[in-house]
Amino acid sequence: MADHDVVIVGAGISGIGAAYNLKKSCPSKSFTIFEGRENIGGTWDLFKYPGIRSDSDMHTMGFRFKPWTNPKSIADGPSILEYLNEAADENNLREKIQFSTKVKTAKWDSVSANWTLEVEKLNHQLETVTCKILYLCGGYYNYDQGYLPEFDGYEDFQGTLVHPQKWPENLDYNNKRVVVIGSGATAVTIVPAMAEKVSHITMLQRSPTYYMSAPDERPFDGLIKKFTTDRLGYFLIRWKNILLGRFFVSQIKKKPEKWRKFLIQGVRNHLGEDYDIDRHFTPKYKPWDQRLCFVPNGDMFKAINSGKAEVVTDTIDRFIEDGIRLNSGQELKADIIVTATGLNMQLLNGIDITIDNQRLDISERIQYKTMMFSNVPNLIATFGYTTASWTLGADLTSEYACKLINTMDSKGMDYFYPEAGPDVVGNGDFLDLNSGYIQRVADKLPKQGSRDPWINTQNYLKDLFQVRFKSIEDADLKFKKAS
Repeated sequence: MADHDVVIVGAGISGIGAAYNLKKSCPSKSFTIFEGRENIGGTWDLFKYPGIRSDSDMHTMGFRFKPWTNPKSIADGPSILEYLNEAADENNLREKIQFSTKVKTAKWDSVSANWTLEVEKLNHQLETVTCKILYLCGGYYNYDQGYLPEFDGYEDFQGTLVHPQKWPENLDYNNKRVVVIGSGATAVTIVPAMAEKVSHITMLQRSPTYYMSAPDERPFDGLIKKFTTDRLGYFLIRWKNILLGRFFVSQIKKKPEKWRKFLIQGVRNHLGEDYDIDRHFTPKYKPWDQRLCFVPNGDMFKAINSGKAEVVTDTIDRFIEDGIRLNSGQELKADIIVTATGLNMQLLNGIDITIDNQRLDISERIQYKTMMFSNVPNLIATFGYTTASWTLGADLTSEYACKLINTMDSKGMDYFYPEAGPDVVGNGDFLDLNSGYIQRVADKLPKQGSRDPWINTQNYLKDLFQVRFKSIEDADLKFKKAS
């Protein structure tokens, strides 16, 4: 008999949501949550850099079961972390979490229909735990190490070198010269947040990114909240944002050139006609080939207009004693260099998985409903949306997981797995984005199939209908008894 029916890996936003739905919809199932860190929160407990905030609105990034009542739709990290802790405590989920516990290996055995997990506790003590179902909610990147390109001369730089994933608690940047390498969501958050205190800050980018300015508080949302209850107001704003977001993304993909001009003109409106928009804010790719970066209240552009911040578009020759030398010959002087150069993407939460003594190579599998993999039994892996809030996808995954578990029980079966028939061709990319963190591991990602439900739709409305209103059973989903 297994120690637990379900083991959830991760106590961040996905894990807390999964635990809530499991407790509500599968009350007879025993479960525990293994969290590698010392606290709840995942991303929102890990990242401590200045200005850390959501890049999606909190009415869609929040839980379906807990209204977001903060007036700011684009929220700061500490507020999000507080929200996650409240959600865990209000639903008595903290008692289910084993902190400082990392799952190192997972071995599936079809004879017993059990997973055997090797977990590492505090002080590197190893323990063995068994479960029926392994539910991965630990995100999509390596928490231990961010991505750092190979630049010459790191050791020559005499100042402070910082990666946002490991931000020093008491970093003093008052009146310092700062260079931030990168132009993604992290860089565009850090630059305006640090600009007030530094003597000067430079965002050094190899190539431009698309930005869109939006207020972090929306008057219409405030009006809805004023005349409704917290729960009803949250529901209405959530659905307004879901529908508008879906329309927005679909229109960008249909008419990329029109939206390209619109987005670039938006930046020009903030920075003026004399600013070199073509060089610094005109990407070579189409909108939504990479995620759009939001600039709340135009804070990044205000920092540039103040003269405290600037953007430099160039490539790095090497680090030097007092900064960075560019391939153009220009030197950027710096006391602090921030390498906002991205994440190391990691599926399966870094767990070494074997299926009946065969090591799992996920790149050889086809994803099923963006949460399971061909011929991999009793494994559910959360991967949220890239064209909408992550939590919308995580929430649907947990809803589906509960239906799947209950269906398996009603059939008197012990395990499930999706099986791709001969008509399913696994030749599509798992994610339709060309962001660097994805391209670096593209050959290690699962494949996308040639028909539903083997396609990663990135369409919440379509997925919602399939999960909530259609039968869970299809010709590709198999249920088996232990052998």
